[in-house]
Amino acid sequence: MLSKIRNLSKSAVGTIFLFGFLLLIVGSFALADLSNFNIGGAGGGGDTLAEVGDEEVSDAMLSEALQRQLGLVRQQNPEAVYGDLADEFDPILEALIDERALVAFGKAHGFHISKRLVDAEIARLPGVAGLDGQVTDASYAAFLARNNLSDAQVRMLIAADLRQRLLVAPVGANPRVPSGMAQVYASVLLEKRSGRVALVPTAPIAATIEPSEEDIATYYAQNEARYTVPEQRVLRFARYDGAALARIAATDEEVDAAIAARADEIGTRERRVISQVVLPDLETANEIVARAGTMSFAEAVAPAGYSAADISVGPQTLAQFRQLAGDAVAEAAFEAAPRSLVGPVRSPFGWHVVRVGEVTVETGQDEAEARAAAREEITTGKRRNALLDVVADVEDALREGESFAEVAQRFGLQRIETPAVTAAGNARDDADYRFPEALRPGLDAGFAMFASDDPEIVLVEDGTGFVIVDVAEVIEPAPAPLASIRDRVRADYIRTTAEQRAGALANQIVARVKDGTPLAEAVAAVAAESGFDLPAPESPELRRLDLLQFGANAPAPLAMLFRLAEGGVRTVGDPQARGVFVVELAEIERGNALTQTDLISQTSQAFRQTLEGELQQQFMLAVKDDLGVTRNAAAIEAARARIIDGGN
Repeated sequence: MLSKIRNLSKSAVGTIFLFGFLLLIVGSFALADLSNFNIGGAGGGGDTLAEVGDEEVSDAMLSEALQRQLGLVRQQNPEAVYGDLADEFDPILEALIDERALVAFGKAHGFHISKRLVDAEIARLPGVAGLDGQVTDASYAAFLARNNLSDAQVRMLIAADLRQRLLVAPVGANPRVPSGMAQVYASVLLEKRSGRVALVPTAPIAATIEPSEEDIATYYAQNEARYTVPEQRVLRFARYDGAALARIAATDEEVDAAIAARADEIGTRERRVISQVVLPDLETANEIVARAGTMSFAEAVAPAGYSAADISVGPQTLAQFRQLAGDAVAEAAFEAAPRSLVGPVRSPFGWHVVRVGEVTVETGQDEAEARAAAREEITTGKRRNALLDVVADVEDALREGESFAEVAQRFGLQRIETPAVTAAGNARDDADYRFPEALRPGLDAGFAMFASDDPEIVLVEDGTGFVIVDVAEVIEPAPAPLASIRDRVRADYIRTTAEQRAGALANQIVARVKDGTPLAEAVAAVAAESGFDLPAPESPELRRLDLLQFGANAPAPLAMLFRLAEGGVRTVGDPQARGVFVVELAEIERGNALTQTDLISQTSQAFRQTLEGELQQQFMLAVKDDLGVTRNAAAIEAARARIIDGGN
């Protein structure tokens, strides 16, 4: 996740979207309790870090944004700390400055985000609607409580996203890339490069290294951060497994009532097209019946003052027509033959004359299946309500001051205490320890709490129980004792030293090549002097387009070929830690895409997104230049030190 955000921050317009990206956090209801993340002390929450026009970016705003970013990262890496956000500090600060710039720009030019527009966006957020699918004050309040957000925070984030979508996004929408420009870059893709690559492997060098205890100790002291164990906690859980809920089930009466309410959806049923007129007296009703024998029903009711629209009821099931006309009229209409006249029939509303039109037969849900589904649905609902009643009782007990142990004993809950574990559930002192999966939701909550917080209640994922979580002990991050990781430190020392020596040999080869010695001869000479058997160079040849096929996994020496000037030579490390490469570029053959129309078209399409981002970035730069941006360097560095360097 960090790499994705890092890449976004390096794109042409990525920093503009970073703040909008934080809006995704609002849409996700899997947030940890972000208010409990430790920012490393309160200091300076009101300090102004930057000003854009009349708007300011405060220390508190940056702290809150980094809190949310850490919450997002911890969903992928539970052991992440604020130090892991070092590369994201500046992009997020710049995104906040951009967001404030848009606010100031909007005010200056009469661009106002209305409350109604924000309300509409809120209604579309996942989890805002209640169980009935409707958005109410209660369902919105529950959404805010679940995500530990305030209404003001949600509205601020949504307004920021709307400004970006309405002010910035249209600036570069659907840009046109000239074919001449696309042709130039397409030709670059066809450029062919050939060269020579030699590897100075680390394996034979590592085999000759035997570090002393002093070497290991010194290396450990110089690299303590590498061996820091993340924060560990001893957590206590009290589990309610929901066994008592198994006795709760739907009764036959409840199932019967549910089936009766859904009778219109079950089994085989008729649907009849009905027309009817309701008259105040029997004489008029009989007159209509007499006329209907020789003319259409609409013509028969016309003398009584009724139109065709007045008498049309439309397709009806028996249950639907019962509600409309009463039992007697509905039964008479559904006992009659298709396309027949029924009545007059008396009801509390008057005298009904009914014309039965087309009759269709529909097949609904099987009754046995419907009863089984209703029983399961009712049982699940009753058990969920019973569970929530227990949760409410436990919450009341904790709120009234009862301790974790007292509540666990009072409600007969199973108590479990973990050893010191990391946020991932691993016990550093016991490699065989496995954190109970049933308690996994409580683990996240346990690491989101302060040690002084009251116990929290967390529902288990299947909704059949809950756990009370309490923090018994917090062990701050610290380097693991050298004695416990000596073998690892020794291996790291050997690997690092071998890489350094391989790099030194590679530099000797480069120096000889720059003096005019062919690469193969330079490799052989250095091999003879060092005593290490170095493999002979290889001679790769490929186009830039071929390199792109590797995507982000392009081999380091091949990528270096396309960064060198013709005749250049350089060293490059190996991501797979096999050694150090020496890369020499021998020849460049220019490409020509004049006959490659498909490639030109593809290049044009690829450039559209880049050009769109560039235009949007230029727009934001112009906005900030017009408004004026003032940064408080001292306050920014103080915030960086407090959050990134001091946050755990």
